[in-house]
Amino acid sequence: MARENGITFDFDMPVNRRNTSSLKWDRYRGTDTLPLWVADMDFQAPPAVLATLRKRVDHGVFGYTLPSDDLMDAVLAMLRSAHAWEVRPEWVVWLPGLVTGLNVACRCVGEPGDEIMTTTPAYPPFLSAPSMAQRSLINVPHVAEASGYAFDFDRMERSATDRTRMFILCNPHNPTGRVFTRAELERLAGLCLSGGMVICSDEIHCGLVLDHDKAHLSIAALDGEVARRSITLLAPSKTYNLPGLGCSLAVIPDNDLRSRFRQVMAGIVPHVNALGFAAALAAYRDCEDWRLELIGYLRENRDLVESFVANSGGLSMHHVEATYLAWIDCRGIGHDDPAAFFEQAGVGLSSGADFGTPGFVRLNFGCRRSLLDEALSRMGSALGQRAEAPAP
Repeated sequence: MARENGITFDFDMPVNRRNTSSLKWDRYRGTDTLPLWVADMDFQAPPAVLATLRKRVDHGVFGYTLPSDDLMDAVLAMLRSAHAWEVRPEWVVWLPGLVTGLNVACRCVGEPGDEIMTTTPAYPPFLSAPSMAQRSLINVPHVAEASGYAFDFDRMERSATDRTRMFILCNPHNPTGRVFTRAELERLAGLCLSGGMVICSDEIHCGLVLDHDKAHLSIAALDGEVARRSITLLAPSKTYNLPGLGCSLAVIPDNDLRSRFRQVMAGIVPHVNALGFAAALAAYRDCEDWRLELIGYLRENRDLVESFVANSGGLSMHHVEATYLAWIDCRGIGHDDPAAFFEQAGVGLSSGADFGTPGFVRLNFGCRRSLLDEALSRMGSALGQRAEAPAP
């Protein structure tokens, strides 16, 4: 428990989300299944955000709204302090959601019939956005090394063609939890630039680095040439649990690329709403203490999940360096659909098949500790019962 401006916040506090039209919880309406699937934490938003929203609601007028100068200043300050990246205000394009930005990026680079590369496992929109933009998808699996998931640079180089126009990066990585190193990002940038590719970098989890010895680095911050070939997508939604308020941004340093991005948006992509802007300002400006306390809580939840998996028998996972998501290898339990197996035990997880990697599940540990304890207990009981079942 911690205090922010005299207001207490408590990550162990139960918040009843049943019957609140929650995508995460209403998926299992009428059951006692515990939802640990979609990347939506169960914690209340920071007190400073709630206070700002109440004040904005009390104003009573919700007309078309522009981002304030204060919000732009807060974003640029965050990028400067947390990313060591000096961004100009004109580089920023506001969006009603990061997935929107991902789809716009796929449409603004290259032409129909061109190719877009990414690596699997991948956040599902990475796999669907290229085809919706009439581009072909090139999938290159990550390599599972002892230290964690890594890029297969040799295979990436072999897979690229003269029609590969974009690489979609996720850093920190969803679902594996990797924080890519400077050396990895430099090699990736070199590969993309030599092949004429734009880098679209989803960095929505950049505020959720859990390991003390890790730090997020925006690939566009490597140097000016990389920045000119980049679209960086950011949002306060994951770090501060604001996904339903719909406020994201793209940082696009190159004038021509930014112009094409805006052209694709025109007449299709709506503006960010008044409450989304207000919440983003409070999050970036006033909630650092809350974020640091959250990181500590998530770190303990992460350790709990890793300990459970290490002692479960049949499950395995790599260390989670960032995010509140655990990528669990279930191939050792001998079940074709592990998400369905655990759902029968009362725990709702994301299926690895949706990320291009069957046999895995993604577990969201962004919840109060007692709920996580119960979910892991149910999973352990299911694994134990399966192990004790007589052979057919």
